[in-house]
Order: sequence, then C-alpha cells, then structure tokens
Amino acid sequence: MKTLYLECKMGAAGDMLMAALSELVDADAFVAKMNSLGIPGVSVQRQTASTCGITGTHMQVLINGEEELTEDVHLALHAAGEEHHHHAHTHEHEHEHEHEHHHDHDHEHEHEHHHDHEHEHEHEHTHDHEHHHHHHHTGLAEIQHIVSHLDVSEKVRADVLAVYNLIAEAESHAHNCPVDQIHFHEVGNMDAVADITGVCILMEMIGADKVLASPVHVGSGHVHCAHGILPVPAPATAYLLQGIPSYSGEIQGELCTPTGAALLRHFVSAYVPMPVMATEKIGYGVGRKQFAAANCVRAFLGETESAGGIAELSCNIDDMTGEELGFAMEQLLESGALDVFTQAIQMKKNRPGVLLRCLCKPEDAEKFARLIFRYTTTIGVRKTQYDRYTLSRQEETVETPFGPVRAKVSEGYGVTRKKYEYNDLAEIARREGLSVGQVKEAIE
Repeated sequence: MKTLYLECKMGAAGDMLMAALSELVDADAFVAKMNSLGIPGVSVQRQTASTCGITGTHMQVLINGEEELTEDVHLALHAAGEEHHHHAHTHEHEHEHEHEHHHDHDHEHEHEHHHDHEHEHEHEHTHDHEHHHHHHHTGLAEIQHIVSHLDVSEKVRADVLAVYNLIAEAESHAHNCPVDQIHFHEVGNMDAVADITGVCILMEMIGADKVLASPVHVGSGHVHCAHGILPVPAPATAYLLQGIPSYSGEIQGELCTPTGAALLRHFVSAYVPMPVMATEKIGYGVGRKQFAAANCVRAFLGETESAGGIAELSCNIDDMTGEELGFAMEQLLESGALDVFTQAIQMKKNRPGVLLRCLCKPEDAEKFARLIFRYTTTIGVRKTQYDRYTLSRQEETVETPFGPVRAKVSEGYGVTRKKYEYNDLAEIARREGLSVGQVKEAIE
C-alpha cells in the first residue's frame, strides 16, 4: 500500500509541508504548474536550504516579485469590523524573517501598519496589482472566487476549499463571530493560497493510498499577531488540533500554524509512530528559523503491507430515535467507514435497544471512535480487531447499449466477480422506464 508519512517533530506549516512534499515528485514540473495556476501576482521558486547540517528545500513564494512574510505570519484572520491592525511580525518560529522593511510608500487606508524588517526599501512601489501592499481584507467568498478560477483539477479545488473552510471555522470560533464575517488579511492572503493549493496539488501528484503523521509538536511560549500577544498554540491552531495528538516542549515559538494544522486535519487519517514501510523517497521541508534541533518537516513515501485486518467498533444504544441513528450511520459512512450496520438487541431491564457496528481500517479506529461519540449518545465504544481474507478489487467502465456503466471487479482465491454500479443502473432505469433488474439483464 502506497503510504505517505509526515514527521511533525518540529510542527507543521504550509510552506514547510509544500517544500517537503515537492521533494517526492518532479519538482520542476510542480514549480511550473504552480506558476501557471493564475494566483494573482504569485510566483514560486524552489530553494536549497539547510538546518543542523541537513539539506532540504525551502519554497519561496513571491508576491509581485517580492517575498512576503510566510503564511503563519500573514494568515491572520480578522473578525469583520476591526478598525486598527498593528502587525508586529516577531513570531519566534521557523518562519521569522529577521530583517526590517521601512515602507516609504503610502498605503491606501487610514490605519497604521508597522513592519519591522531589517533592510530598507528606499524606492517607491508602483505595483499594478491592487492587493499588493494594499491592506484591505478578503472574505471567504472572495477566496472561493479566486480558487474557482485556478487551473487545477476538481479534486484539488475541493481540497483547497475544504482546508480554507476549516481555517475559517477555527477563526470564527476564536473570534466568536459567524464564518461569513471572517476576513482574510490581503497581504498574506495570496501566499497562503499558494501554500494551501501547492500542498493539495502535491497530494494529488503523490497519490498515496493513505496519509499518516506523527504527533504534532506545537512549540511553546507566545506569538505576536494582529490581535496582540497570544499563547502557543494560538487559539485557531488549538481548535484545529482538537482530537489530534499534539504536545509542547522546550522550544520557544509557534511551530504549528493554523494552515499547517488545517492541512494535517484534512489529509491525515491517523497519528501514529512511523509504520514498518519500505521507504522509496524522503522529502525535507526546511523552515527559516534556526533551532538547536533540525527545523524541518520530513515526508516519507513508501510501501506498507496491508495487514489484511479490520477493526470493528460497537456500542449498545437505547435512547436514540431511528432518524438520529440513521443520521449517525450516514456520517460514519461519509467519513470513510467500510461498513455500518445495526442489530436489534435486548438490554438491561428488558429495554429494547440497538447494537451499532462500524467496520473500519485498524489505523482509523480512533477517528471513528471519536465520530461515534460525536453522533450517538453512547458513553462507551468497544473495539475488536479481526484478520480477514479479501478479494482484490478494481473499477472498470463497461460500454453498453445504454451508454457507459461502471463495474466493480473482484478477483482472487480462484474466483472472479463483477458487480455493476447501482447508481448507474438506477439512472438508466429512470431514463428508460425500466426496472433495475431489466437494465442489468439487458446489459449482461
């Protein structure tokens, strides 16, 4: 099984994840793809970087030819209606740019922005893109508009929007305001779009069957942002890491950013020690900040053996309606459960009840246990693990008199079986005024 394992011993940020994953693919093709997407004003360059003697990659995102501070600094989401923003870019983490920018040009608004960087820009900026150094704000609807026009597959587009929705939800919770009133800071917005889109494109290029990660190191201390001094992890990051194994340590600074946390939450199925795997490629995404420990995200790509096992999670329920149970089953199946079913049982004091069973991959057991607790009233979930024999399965498309129909083909142990996709049969049946059985008979 093709497996991607992310080592997050120094946290995770969008640019570091993108850099690490870029080393697992044709990096030149990826950079060319990024630079042809159409993200306003954005270009991407891949640079060699080192940390504690280890050589890796830093992904530089340029906005109209200049490198902005990285996503963890600029992806500050503000509640709508905020009047004054003081940007103290002094984050004590791997992405800190230790230089000074004294911008001598005028900003097109009335509130101040104090940028403390090391070198001076004595020239006047005359960029044609209105968003560059024009500190107005962009809401989720505008982000959705930008993403809708990117030259990416529908899968990547859906992944990008899902990650942004996670971040918006986290910031909405942190600022106690509706999601549609959350606004993204414009300056850092386009490089954040690039980081998120880049990771989603790379995930599609890699095509791993499963993505695993280590527990996440969040750092410690505090971080300066537009709203003041916040503890590490910042509220949005802490919200996104709920249910994800994470830990603090002696390193001072913000190691895991909201974008990094959102990308992990969206793509990673389990947080476990590195499994036994035949590693084929290793990618190093290096952060800018230097620590005593190597400041990088490592990405391992290789083959893991399918254990052939399956986990069964079960619980007894006697205080939910049929509709509520049905909704819970739908949520489990939509989240990737292999199967969910119920059985009528007799419980204590002769109460009629329901035995809920959820089948999933062993590495996903904790994920589905959390979902069962979320969507049912049970206070306990039992876990049993089984070995099993399975036929290999693949999908093919069969040309029929009614048009193409998908079919699932299963083989192994001396047998071959073919089953037509029900949704395709049902669509033909409705269109032709036939029963599903008649359509199936005509096709066969």
